[in-house]
Amino acid sequence: MAFASFDRQSPGAPVSEINMVPLIDVLLVLLVIFIVTAPLLTHSVKLELPQATSQVNPPVPLKIEFAIDAAGQRYWNGERVSREDAAARFALEGRQSVQPEIHLRADQDTAYRHVAQTLADASRAGLTKVGFVSQPEVK
Repeated sequence: MAFASFDRQSPGAPVSEINMVPLIDVLLVLLVIFIVTAPLLTHSVKLELPQATSQVNPPVPLKIEFAIDAAGQRYWNGERVSREDAAARFALEGRQSVQPEIHLRADQDTAYRHVAQTLADASRAGLTKVGFVSQPEVK
């Protein structure tokens, strides 16, 4: 592409400089586009929220100490209860939002049926956190 020049000494010499005007025009147009569209990209509502600090208090599960002695007597946290009363208490505890942990202590001479009945009553009530408490073996 030839450009006209008023210089008679070097007619038709190639121009080795980059013309910056079109590049600056394009950059200014892009800048205007970004300035106009940037506020449209945020879809949030301007609110001034109150400042407060709090900590989550996780509910602490209750612990029920349930014991069965060698004679088959049942004890709820040290209080003697019948099987029917224990089943009613299990049902009451099973309806709570945070289910308690049942720590089952059974005498080694207890008939297995008493333990099985207690586990069945707890299971019917929907209680699933049952742990067996034992003494460590002496060597």
